[in-house]
Amino acid sequence: MSSGTTELTWFKSSYSGSQGDSCVEVAIAEQAVHVRDSKDLSRPPFAVAREGWVPFVRFVAEGSEE
Repeated sequence: MSSGTTELTWFKSSYSGSQGDSCVEVAIAEQAVHVRDSKDLSRPPFAVAREGWVPFVRFVAEGSEE
């Protein structure tokens, strides 16, 4: 994605744990949803195309039930 992640507004995902151990933040941009680990900002965020966001979240949610 051409958009720099420093220009994004990040917020804690509703899928993050309430205990503070799963800190996932997301930022919604025009063409993608960006995802990062707020506890380790040295790791680069990744982006999911907007049309792929719902299938991505569904896949992650289904995988976490195993």
